[in-house]
Amino acid sequence: MSEILIKNGNIVTSNNVYKSDILIKDSKIELIDINIKTNSPNVKIIDAQSMYVLPGAIDPHVHMELPTPAGNSSDDFRTGSIAALAGGTTSIIDFVTPSKGQSFIEALNLRKKEAEKSLIDYGFHMSPTWWGKNSANEMKKCVIEEGITSFKTYLAYKKVVGISDEILINVMKTAKDLNALVTLHCENGDIVDFLKNKFISEGKTQTKYHVLSRPPEVESEAVNRATTFAKLVGCPIYIVHVSTKQSIDIIKKAQESGQKVYAETCPHYLLLDKNIFNKNDFSQTAPYVLSPALRTKEHRNKLWNALSNNIINTVASDHCPFNVIGQKDVGINDFTKIPNGAGGVEHRLSLLYTYGVSANLITINQFVDLIATNPAKIFGLSHRKGKIAKGMDADIVIWNPDKEEIISAKTHKQNCDSNIFENYKVKGMPEIVIANGKIALENDTVNVNDLKGNYLFRKVQK
Repeated sequence: MSEILIKNGNIVTSNNVYKSDILIKDSKIELIDINIKTNSPNVKIIDAQSMYVLPGAIDPHVHMELPTPAGNSSDDFRTGSIAALAGGTTSIIDFVTPSKGQSFIEALNLRKKEAEKSLIDYGFHMSPTWWGKNSANEMKKCVIEEGITSFKTYLAYKKVVGISDEILINVMKTAKDLNALVTLHCENGDIVDFLKNKFISEGKTQTKYHVLSRPPEVESEAVNRATTFAKLVGCPIYIVHVSTKQSIDIIKKAQESGQKVYAETCPHYLLLDKNIFNKNDFSQTAPYVLSPALRTKEHRNKLWNALSNNIINTVASDHCPFNVIGQKDVGINDFTKIPNGAGGVEHRLSLLYTYGVSANLITINQFVDLIATNPAKIFGLSHRKGKIAKGMDADIVIWNPDKEEIISAKTHKQNCDSNIFENYKVKGMPEIVIANGKIALENDTVNVNDLKGNYLFRKVQK
């Protein structure tokens, strides 16, 4: 039996920070108390004096080895989980995206095989990309037999994975009957396609037209439609990667009316500016082609305010990196061919801590809620993850508030030739990461040989 004893740390919860010791036995938290002693000869003692002790972070929105015409996203489940651990994330929720006409369960089984190489625990959202006579029954199987409690719908990408309003309503109705959650990528795919085609027909092919083809209105229209449908159907929803001030206003109004609407944003929408596209160098702008597009300072300020006021419930990474050379550059003469996405799982916590907690825009307690406690509650993991308590999974981050780094593609762990946070300074990083009761990160090194992630069977909210 392996034991780890964490001494003198400052444990952070949703509403408290307190000094205590933590005893870990095998994969669980055995005891939390002052001045714990153990007689075990094999115990590893960690002195966490002056450190924060956080629950292992949960990233509820990642895309490892996502297939695209330009090849899979550059992190697979192994390299992506290494990057996650380097940043303090110990659980991820990825996606199952069936082809049109493919059984949801068949697609799930194939995706599970791909994910077996993950070093951290993993779950899935199911993405209904089509609707047939057996789809409702397959959603039921996902919930009851597979522990998948959330269904991702795309209102964009109509030619690939996007769905019609009719299918969306069917998904919502079925999810409501199953006490499941519908998550939504909210962009109006039809108007995006119209704008993309318009720019290309006019010979406007540079990366800056990616941003212009996805203005704030295409998101806020879809957010308004999603919240309206959800209200009329009676289905709880979760809106991913919110990027605009207009969307925040719609979500806030829905929440205040008593509707169950959750919202997520990402570090890139909190920190990056669309002015990056004023540069003419493709290699400097292509990494920032992601959807929804980057916005301006007034949108960022509104997002920070929404975090502070608990309108936004989670900060996820939407981790989906592609190499500039050999992947993004297929669109060097046509922005519509550039695979959308960027990396973020490795830097999510340090960026949010540095530019949120240290800047007094959010509290340390809100930080823990956004990266761990709320994702666990919303996505059916709160019985075992998301907080530090006796009997919970031993996923723990020893957080050094004074540790500093300058983010760079030369030193990052993610498998990508660029980094959208290049040269960003962070202060506050993991010192030690424990995953499933094992030391996963120490001395800036991920201990890959001793780690294996488990499939997460999630529970529906009551």
